[in-house]
Amino acid sequence: MHPRAGRDAALSSARRTGTSLAYHRRGGNPDYRAGLFRASKGVCSLDDSSVDPSGDRTEYFGIRRTRNHSDDFKKTRLKPHLKKQWCIPAKSSSEFVARMEDILETYALAYDPEIPLICMDEQPVQLLDHSRPPQTMKPGQVQREDYEYVRKGSCSLFLFTEPLAGWRHVQASERRTKSDWALQIQELLEVHYPEAKRVRLVMDNLNTHTISSLYETFAPGRALALAKRLEIHYTPKHGSWLNIAEIELSALTIQCLNRRIASIDGIAGRGVGLGKRTQWGSEIRGLAIYYRAG
Repeated sequence: MHPRAGRDAALSSARRTGTSLAYHRRGGNPDYRAGLFRASKGVCSLDDSSVDPSGDRTEYFGIRRTRNHSDDFKKTRLKPHLKKQWCIPAKSSSEFVARMEDILETYALAYDPEIPLICMDEQPVQLLDHSRPPQTMKPGQVQREDYEYVRKGSCSLFLFTEPLAGWRHVQASERRTKSDWALQIQELLEVHYPEAKRVRLVMDNLNTHTISSLYETFAPGRALALAKRLEIHYTPKHGSWLNIAEIELSALTIQCLNRRIASIDGIAGRGVGLGKRTQWGSEIRGLAIYYRAG
């Protein structure tokens, strides 16, 4: 007989006679039945050692349980699979507060066309190409591309923006050295703002963002002339979020650069300049026009 069939027969007999399954397995010994299986005395309370008097907590197998998400047990509210990144400055930092106050006071100044306020920032961009040609999009179907890619190097974006005038300029460069920064400053002062008495420049304190970079790139006389037209305001360390240029870079990345770009010439579109002074390509022209209009 199959073991399952024997168990089912015993269980069926137990249900008909009102006896236990163990009674039938042991041959139906009345003494064994009377000694082991006493009748229930009705509803009774749980053991005092496992229930809190308030009836709000129980404990079993060494694990403490609560109901209704009680305040004294917060484990059920934790979400370790989720996180958010924050820029947390150092506590009790007088240097951070001093530079932050300087930036905020600079932003509060009234608009002055002779002394414009310019925010500047840099961003590296990784150049990637498709390992296989992507499938073009169709009605009701997005573009499909293979997850593999080919790395083509990197470049750097220099972004300048005048928040009060709604002006922005972005240029791609193959490097981000002191000379590259000095050339960007020279273009800012002599090409974009040649009539300005001086420029209030807000930027982070990267090691290339110094007046000495001008002297390493240009002759002393020209470097001095450029330096005298600069009024530099550095953001505090670990406080670059105070730089409005970071907002512009974020918008540019989301709207234009959030895709694979194979070369520096591919970083094209209205509103973003190229280091080689070439015309804009057509790859992201529509996205860049939207970025400029926004």
